[in-house]
Amino acid sequence: SLPRPYVNKDQRLSVAVFAGGCFWCMEPPFEKLAGVKAVISGYAGGTEKNPTYDEVSYGRSSHIESVLVLYDPKQVTYEKLLGVFWRNINPEQEDGQFYDVGSQYKTYVFYGNAAERLAAEKSKAELLRSGKFRRIATQLRPATEFWPAEDYHQDYYKKNPAHYQRYRVGSGRDAYLKVKWN
Repeated sequence: SLPRPYVNKDQRLSVAVFAGGCFWCMEPPFEKLAGVKAVISGYAGGTEKNPTYDEVSYGRSSHIESVLVLYDPKQVTYEKLLGVFWRNINPEQEDGQFYDVGSQYKTYVFYGNAAERLAAEKSKAELLRSGKFRRIATQLRPATEFWPAEDYHQDYYKKNPAHYQRYRVGSGRDAYLKVKWN
């Protein structure tokens, strides 16, 4: 199983952490990018040690469902990752994402340093200026410990494609993204 909490042992690679609602839905868009070495579903932003899916998904912890993106900065930029993040969420929704409602499904960019914070602020401002959105509810916060989710959540879309597809369609995510981004 994955180490708890996650520690990046390869100094050639960088880490980015995003909360975009259901973590199953956030793995595929990042995994498709050249330069992304791994996408891990898990929990960020909370204070409890060793959070479990039941605790997080039922709102019994202060964590948020998130993904950790392990990437080669020589192949893909942090700014590119931010672009993928924004195009896979509803940044206006304040109470979660699509039909997943609760603080554990809110959207965040967890920045790891000042450069990432500035890049996230810039991309958020550009998104607002684009005119596609009335407001941006997504928050920017310093990164905290990232706790990988249980093994059965990793690559859920590959392991359970039929259930995953029903979930994506049923949640309204795909319909929203198609309308918003064509």
